[in-house]
Amino acid sequence: MTKQTLTIVQMLPDLNSGGVEKGTLEIAKAIIEAGHQSIVISSGGRLVKELEQDGSTHVTWNLGKKSPLTFLQARKLRRWLLENKIDIIHARSRLPAWVAWLAWRKIPEDKRPCFITTMHGLNSVSRYSKIMTYGERVIAVSNTVNEYLLKNYPDTAKMKIVTIARGIDLTEFPFLYQPDTKWLQEWHKDFPQTKNKWLLILPGRLTRLKGHHDFIDVIKKLKANNPTVHGLIVGGEDPKRLPYAQELYQCVKQEGLEDSITFTGFRSDMKQIYAISTAVLSLSTKPESFGRTAVEAISLGKAVIAYDHGGVGETLGNIYPSGLVPLKDIQAVATRCQQLFDDEITPPESQQNFYKKQTMLDKTIALYESCAAESQQ
Repeated sequence: MTKQTLTIVQMLPDLNSGGVEKGTLEIAKAIIEAGHQSIVISSGGRLVKELEQDGSTHVTWNLGKKSPLTFLQARKLRRWLLENKIDIIHARSRLPAWVAWLAWRKIPEDKRPCFITTMHGLNSVSRYSKIMTYGERVIAVSNTVNEYLLKNYPDTAKMKIVTIARGIDLTEFPFLYQPDTKWLQEWHKDFPQTKNKWLLILPGRLTRLKGHHDFIDVIKKLKANNPTVHGLIVGGEDPKRLPYAQELYQCVKQEGLEDSITFTGFRSDMKQIYAISTAVLSLSTKPESFGRTAVEAISLGKAVIAYDHGGVGETLGNIYPSGLVPLKDIQAVATRCQQLFDDEITPPESQQNFYKKQTMLDKTIALYESCAAESQQ
């Protein structure tokens, strides 16, 4: 029996950067490799070129603008879904999910695509956020998200929730990887202040929830006894939160840490930066749904020091429990870092087998195929 070729659409606000965007590209590539047709709807961004090179079609459509006018695009989307004979519509963000659902629910049942949503984050509990539970299948990206969903939206049918943990390609983050000489030379040319230092890294865009102020406090504590400590804040400014970025720059200056903390801006060479670090810190004050950066760093054999809550707490609990510290306990973070410097705790000692990207891809493609098969019965 010949396997049916499916046309699968993923929807999200844009394709610039971030975990959701990266996951969308990974799934799109897997769709193509499974013999199906992949389409992504977004307002565009720097990742579109890579998406199209991998064989997907990109449709530029701004369904992420928070305006009542966005909802009015549901009729246009409904026509488009029918004209293009879409089999699966997979919404990865709240506003695109609302537009997709408004379009989908008015399609005759015998012509409807399967409607899938992914709950990527622990969004504020509201009617607006509840849209992510409306899918015929709801993907939770961790057990933390699954529990959060059932606790806050108890009328959601348990049977339709599928937990598919995010994963990474272990070959992209090989254990004990070291960057080549050329990269190191360029890095030290751009950031000479980091040479021969204990490097502590806080990755992520400059948004308040990432815990930058806690990171600054940690560096300040460590610097008092260990002058070789240097902090790297790796992430671009958020255009919507520029005053916060200025607040961070000013804080570093006021604390006299300009020679001890470096803002690198957005970087596309995270593997190399992780590889030269002593530890990667995850200090988000709000619980996260998974924690991709922690898994990437641990795969490379790097220690991760993280607050024990949310998806990052779940992840480290499975693969590097030595890195967990109580939420908002700055002294505990500094102590754990010092223990690492003093060899009282060790970095990960092998590449873990948890959270493989291929497992995530296989489970997602299987879900698409089973959902499509059920809708055609």
